Amino acid sequence: MNASVSALPATHNAVKTVLSQRLPSTSQLKQQLPLSDTLSARVHDQRQAIRAILNGDDSRLLIVVGPCSIHDPQSALEYASNLAALSHELRDDMLLVMRAYVEKPRTTVGWKGLAYDPHLDGTDDMAHGLALSRELMLEMLRMGLPVATELLQPIAAGYFDDLLGWVAIGARTTESQIHREMASGLGMPVGFKNGTDGGVAIACDAMRSAAHSHRHFGVDEQGHPAILLTPGNPDTHLVLRGGHSGPNYDRASVAKARAGLEKNGIPSRVMVDCSHANSSKDPLRQPAVFDDVLQQRLAGDDSLIGMMLESHLFEGCQPLGPNMRYGVSVTDGCLGWDATERMLRTGAARLQAQRNATKAIA
Repeated sequence: MNASVSALPATHNAVKTVLSQRLPSTSQLKQQLPLSDTLSARVHDQRQAIRAILNGDDSRLLIVVGPCSIHDPQSALEYASNLAALSHELRDDMLLVMRAYVEKPRTTVGWKGLAYDPHLDGTDDMAHGLALSRELMLEMLRMGLPVATELLQPIAAGYFDDLLGWVAIGARTTESQIHREMASGLGMPVGFKNGTDGGVAIACDAMRSAAHSHRHFGVDEQGHPAILLTPGNPDTHLVLRGGHSGPNYDRASVAKARAGLEKNGIPSRVMVDCSHANSSKDPLRQPAVFDDVLQQRLAGDDSLIGMMLESHLFEGCQPLGPNMRYGVSVTDGCLGWDATERMLRTGAARLQAQRNATKAIA
């Protein structure tokens, strides 16, 4: 044994990671809960539709909307059913994507999401959480909805990657080399959020990195450590979510972000997250942010390709506990469904009016 290692204090040697339960490999869970050929083709078409919006070949707005996090399968599927019906109605002007977040970043500690703790009791039954999360995403696909999530733990990404139409990399992980490598191998569009300081330089670096091929450490579909070779992902874009200094969705901030993208040779594709710092963490301010960004788009700023909204069946949020209200978020506060539906209908009507006016002039 190396002398420097053997000389370590006994208390240091006692600190070990304890393996308490083996998880199924990604291939095992995918075999257990398979994606049918019909749904696989649907995911392909959904990704292509999102790419068309990013590339300017489709003039619709991309709207990623849904709960801050999913904690209750029943309310999540009720929300998805509502969204699927509205999506069909607004399909000429908006592409609605279901926000199905099953992992949640924690600043210190707290509930980490459905994939980690599906029973909401600290038992951390991750095997069940992964299976339940995949089941829910499959059901949302059956409803006809594209599915979006934030990929936080790269090992978990392989359990869902075949189901997703769009992916977010969060403000705290956009700077992570591991997440940039992961994004370079994903087969769907990826939105990188600006850093928590509100600046876009980190996100620009992330998009440039993700566009390139990488050879990196990872886990293969059988669960073995492996060297992974990724091809690079050209379908990335910026997500403005505000920062410590305040919102960054106004015209001047969007123009500054666009200039930063152009300086780095990155396509000017910007989504605005209407929650977080852009709404000053007040979910009821999201419609005001939405209206401002929509007006910028209607005024001719085609770099604004879409928006993100935190919305649940009912507004607000609540702590985890024995008597929780149905359809209310347990993480960030959300806009209620009625207000969300009204906002999206009104926005689609404004887009349709402009589209009709353009046709009349032509």
